[in-house]
Amino acid sequence: MLLEINQLFFSYTPEKKLFQNLNLRISEGKIIALAGESGCGKSTLLSLIYGLLDWEKGEIIFSGKPIFGPKKNLVPGEPEMKLVAQNYDLMPYATVADNVGKFISNINLTEKKAKVMELLKVVGLEEYALILPKYLSGGQQQRVAIARALSVMPKLLLLDEPFSNLDFSRKIELREKLFNYAKEKNISMLISTHEIQEVMPWLDQIIVLQEGRLIQNDSPIETYKNPYNEYVAKLFGEVNVFSDEEKKLWNLAKTFWFPHEIKISVSENQQQLNAKVLESRFAGNHFWNKISWNDKKLVVYTNHELVGDVNIEFI
Repeated sequence: MLLEINQLFFSYTPEKKLFQNLNLRISEGKIIALAGESGCGKSTLLSLIYGLLDWEKGEIIFSGKPIFGPKKNLVPGEPEMKLVAQNYDLMPYATVADNVGKFISNINLTEKKAKVMELLKVVGLEEYALILPKYLSGGQQQRVAIARALSVMPKLLLLDEPFSNLDFSRKIELREKLFNYAKEKNISMLISTHEIQEVMPWLDQIIVLQEGRLIQNDSPIETYKNPYNEYVAKLFGEVNVFSDEEKKLWNLAKTFWFPHEIKISVSENQQQLNAKVLESRFAGNHFWNKISWNDKKLVVYTNHELVGDVNIEFI
């Protein structure tokens, strides 16, 4: 087991308790998302794992050895673990290449230069090697910090919202290169993210936190198809939520239905038209529709615009 968290208790103040008896296991070579709404403890957990904060009770074990907070370990971090936080912490007067090569040995400068360029290629910044960080955008600085963290070939890479400052096209490019590189080098990754759907294709596991509690820890497929509660379901986007009473009343198979799971059909038989279209808006690769069914408003995705009355089917 690469990382173990056992019976962890942490509070910012006596009044603001966050983790109360948190237990977690992370295997080697996995790409794992840490999901949840803002304030649920994602960034705090990464800081605890990296040793930036002290906790009250419990233990964190990395690669068989206990991790300590700043009270016992003045210099945070472990040799085989790296954290890319949201402040990046780049050297302002050193070039991008020098920042990336900060932790690489100078014994063989030719090998060092080749390694730096390899990492810059992974994050798509080869042409910025000789530029100072102050001339880069926030998203570009973020990518430099990721390349620098990869330079030491860590067993575990902790990433706090790694794609938050990138435009959509850059996100697509970086995700594919970064995750493929991690798999190739057997680097485990724990990623704090608000964008679960965008990273799902590369994930092995999703850990969901809600107000400091671990409420679901499953594969992406299991988490998506069988969310623990409404909170988890909404992490994947819009969702139609039914109460237990509504589920029983209307004989529904489950209480959470994503918009694409409700099928629309227009019927010529007026007696079969059971829903009214309130709005139908173009949203790129689908139409976003608000409909009223049994006095309940639902969101449904279709490949065409809806008008008037329609029939719905839950699939």
